[in-house]
Amino acid sequence: MEKIIETAIVVIAAYLIGSIPTGYIIVKLFTGQDIRTIGSGSTGATNVKRVMGKKWFFIVMLLDAFKGALPVVLAKLFTTSFTGIGLLPVLAAVAVILGHSKSIFLKFTGGKSVASGVGTILALNWIAGLIIAVVWGIITYTSKYVSLGSIIALALSPFIMWGLKAPVAYIGYCALGAVYIIYLHRENIKRLLKGEENKVR
Repeated sequence: MEKIIETAIVVIAAYLIGSIPTGYIIVKLFTGQDIRTIGSGSTGATNVKRVMGKKWFFIVMLLDAFKGALPVVLAKLFTTSFTGIGLLPVLAAVAVILGHSKSIFLKFTGGKSVASGVGTILALNWIAGLIIAVVWGIITYTSKYVSLGSIIALALSPFIMWGLKAPVAYIGYCALGAVYIIYLHRENIKRLLKGEENKVR
């Protein structure tokens, strides 16, 4: 019973933290606009950049990464259930991503969970997280497409975790997370194939 209660607390708390709509709050606070009515309609850093510029792109990205990492770190430090297989940190990571993309505070809308997803991976295995962040940076810089960098970096994440001999739960999380985040980018993929995706300038 204690394990069930602890698991429920971790999942609910992580989902609520993930649901904090960082980009929406910042744009609303400084411009009065609803970020969901602008550009792609996402609350993530890339869409914030369209409204507030490059500085706020990086600020929102870092805040979302921190938001992703925090519940996972807390689960690793303070939970006592299923520690051998690392289950609760992974459940926290899943809940954060769901919260970011389907925020309870924004009628279950949100962002595409790239920065928060990388934050969760950093918290699970910081080496894997850094490699993924570097891959994202290189692909985004060379191609000028944030979406392409995000898709490739997250698609590689389970293989990077596997190469680092991470727990099976971590590898499985990265695989499922990659599929989910790529699914959230399905419209971006269509635009990339048509040559219509917006570039970062």
